[in-house]
Amino acid sequence: MSGARIRKNRKWATCALLLAGLMSGLVEARAQSPESATGDWSSLAVGGSFNATRLQYGQHWLLGGTAFVDANFTWRYGIEGETNWAVLRQVEDTHATTYLIGPRYQLGAIDNDAKFRPYAKFLIGDGYFNFPYHYAWGNYFVMAPGAGMDYRVNQRIRLRLIDAEVQYWPGFTYGSATNLSVSAGIRYRIR
Repeated sequence: MSGARIRKNRKWATCALLLAGLMSGLVEARAQSPESATGDWSSLAVGGSFNATRLQYGQHWLLGGTAFVDANFTWRYGIEGETNWAVLRQVEDTHATTYLIGPRYQLGAIDNDAKFRPYAKFLIGDGYFNFPYHYAWGNYFVMAPGAGMDYRVNQRIRLRLIDAEVQYWPGFTYGSATNLSVSAGIRYRIR
């Protein structure tokens, strides 16, 4: 991995963490405490998962990992940032990495004790694609609508049972591309 690419990856990770920190700070800057009447639903969580990504380019499945940060402002509304590395099972060194952020909306969870938490999200960001044999690479704009389901183990830990997203790369070199990414993992609530 080149030094420029490592610096870029660090820059994206730092920006995502700073944004999540700033957003959680905004939630805390309210004038009146909601806990006495409605409960404080704001939270910050981090997690990781194992993913499988179907690339349209080459029509094959890659495996990899995902790191994500969830900042929830209320029990329904939040923001999610994720990095998805689809780098295992490469065919001729073809792989992809995405850096995405966007709104997240929880469906159907009525209270904080709900075991299952379905959600929907719409992320946008940067996609890095490495073409066969390292002959070329490119960065592309990516949109990724998705949905998933978390299962509460305890107050801090949730299992991410499934997270599925359709990654649409509208400006891909050979015409727009649509990749499918499915993952499962674990989420830890920091605050």
